Amino acid sequence: MYKSELASAILAVKQAAIVCQSVQCHLINTDTLKKEDQSPVTVADFASQAIVCKTLKDTFPNDLLVGEEDATALRDTDQETLRNGVVKHVQTIFKNTDPNTILNWIDRGNANGTEKKRYWTLDPIDGTKGFLRNQQYAIALALIENGQVVLGVLGCPRLEHEKTQGLLLWAIKNQGAWRMPINLKNKISQPIAIHPIKNASSARFCESVESAHSRQDQASQIASALGIHLPPVRMDSQAKYATLAQGKAEIYLRLPTRIGYQEKIWDHAAGMLILEEAGGLVTDIHGQPLNFNHGRTLKSNSGVIASAPQIHRQVLDAVASVLNK
Repeated sequence: MYKSELASAILAVKQAAIVCQSVQCHLINTDTLKKEDQSPVTVADFASQAIVCKTLKDTFPNDLLVGEEDATALRDTDQETLRNGVVKHVQTIFKNTDPNTILNWIDRGNANGTEKKRYWTLDPIDGTKGFLRNQQYAIALALIENGQVVLGVLGCPRLEHEKTQGLLLWAIKNQGAWRMPINLKNKISQPIAIHPIKNASSARFCESVESAHSRQDQASQIASALGIHLPPVRMDSQAKYATLAQGKAEIYLRLPTRIGYQEKIWDHAAGMLILEEAGGLVTDIHGQPLNFNHGRTLKSNSGVIASAPQIHRQVLDAVASVLNK
């Protein structure tokens, strides 16, 4: 099952990764603007979303997509430089496409996730600040059916394995998790698995670089409660899920940073499935499965805890003890 969906998703993410790498090599100040929440948006975010939306549209024209970006800002007359940059980079994949068509591709990501029982969700660049620092970021694409994530693809252009930089990880529900080099010509996949661990005291945390994304002070207290002495692995994006799925860390915490905050589905769907199919376990801080039945956010969940299943109960208890203080 999902053979055509997987092929299309892998192609879309690999093409988007090529453009993201190109933008990163030539990034200049005019290639960035600020959204209302002050997170940086680059040419690569918009170009990546356009490419993924176009690729999926070609194979599955009736599928909806819940994406992080839309083209509203790009249509402003004072954003001509940014708009031209997006168009130029998308045209490296889809030659001679007119600008308005490209903006319309971006806007295919405007679904809210409640219109149909089947839809895709995309973060065109997860970890934009990592992208801007030339560190970790990911293109994250997942297929959701009836509230269940059934397919996930993560493109991590700066993640390394055995001296190979740039990994693509993918999973189909109940079919395991896999990785391959992100190079378009390489199609050889290897199975991946978490590091089996029985005691949380020997685990290593993987957490966000940005303290605004998760409470690092509380994470430090939780590590102490678990008896963990190894330093945390800090990186942006769903590359953290990929790191756990490959057995290079054992715990990922995304603790609520403020009351009422709702995690976005595109920040977790692909990474969650890949980690689960690699043998991991993902819940919210109360031990509840992540619920993708509420549109664009995980509004019935609070925070995220990902770990090896053998230590998940230990981690949940430590989180509760710290947060209840």
